[in-house]
Amino acid sequence: MHLLFEPGFFASAPVRTAVLLGALAAVISAVVGVFTVVRGQSFAGHALTDVATAGGSGAFFAGISPLVGFLGAGVLGAGAVDLIGVERLRSRDIATGIVLSVATGFAALFLFLDTSKSATTGATQQILFGSIFTVSPSIVPFVLVVSVLTLIVLGVIYRPLMLSSLSSELAAACGIGLRRVGLLFMLTLAIAVGISSVAIGSVLSTALLIGPAATSLRLTKNLRTAVAVAIALGVVTTWLGVLLAYDSFYWIPSSQGLPVSFFIVALILFAYLVSGVPAVRRYSAGLSLDNHLVHPAVPAPTTKRSTEAI
Repeated sequence: MHLLFEPGFFASAPVRTAVLLGALAAVISAVVGVFTVVRGQSFAGHALTDVATAGGSGAFFAGISPLVGFLGAGVLGAGAVDLIGVERLRSRDIATGIVLSVATGFAALFLFLDTSKSATTGATQQILFGSIFTVSPSIVPFVLVVSVLTLIVLGVIYRPLMLSSLSSELAAACGIGLRRVGLLFMLTLAIAVGISSVAIGSVLSTALLIGPAATSLRLTKNLRTAVAVAIALGVVTTWLGVLLAYDSFYWIPSSQGLPVSFFIVALILFAYLVSGVPAVRRYSAGLSLDNHLVHPAVPAPTTKRSTEAI
C-alpha cells in the first residue's frame, strides 16, 4: 500500500478536508450535471463559471471568503439568465451569452485588482484553478448544508424537471410551470458550479459538472441510473485526483506537486473517452452492415465446366 499512499496521507488534516469537500462537490455536480446535459444547458453551466470567477475574485478583493462570492454571484447570474431569457432555446442562449460577456468583464476587472494588491499573492491561481488543500475545514459544514438543501430542491422538482427536460411541450400541456421549474434548476446549477469552484477552481468547474454526467449518459439508458453512475464517477475521479496530487509531492525532489484540478480533469477526460469505445464499435459495425447491404458480395464467376454441368 505504501507504493500507492505516500507517508502521512491518512493522517493529514488538509487531505481529510479535501476528500470530504471534493466528495460533496462531486455529488452535487453529478446530480445537477445529468439534468444539465439532458436539458442542453451546458453553455449555461459554462457561463456560470465566468460568473463564479467574477464573484470569487470580487469576494477575494473585498477580503471575504471566495465561496460566498462563488455562490452569491452564481445565484444572481442564474436569476439574470432566467429573467432575460424565455422558454425558447434561442432566446435562452442569447440571455446566457449576455450574462457571460458581462461576467467576463467583471472577472477581468476583479482579477486585475486582486493581483495589484500586495497581500493577495496567488489570488488568480486560487480563484481560477482552486486550492483544495488550503481550504479551511470551517466551511465544510456550510457546504454540506447547502448541498443537502440543493438535493432536497432537486428531489421536490424531480418529476416536473424530468418531464420538462424530455419534452417541454408535454410538460406545459400537463400544467407544469416551466418558468418556475427552470428558475429553480438554474439556481441549483449555480450552487453546483459555486461548490465545485472551491474544489477545482471556477474555470475547470465545468469539467466536474459535465464530464461525469456526459459519461454516465453514454453508458446508461435510464436517468436514475445515469445519476448514480455520474455520482460514482465524480467521487472516484475526485478522490483519485486528491491522492495523485498528494503523491506528486514525492515524485520529484523539492517538487511542489501538481494541482488537484489537473488530475481530476485528466481522469474525467479519460473516463469520457473510454466510455465512447463501445459506441465507436457499434458505429463501425453499423457501417460494415450498411456497406454489405449496399454492396453485396459478388459471387465468384463460374467456370465453363460448372456451367455445362448446370
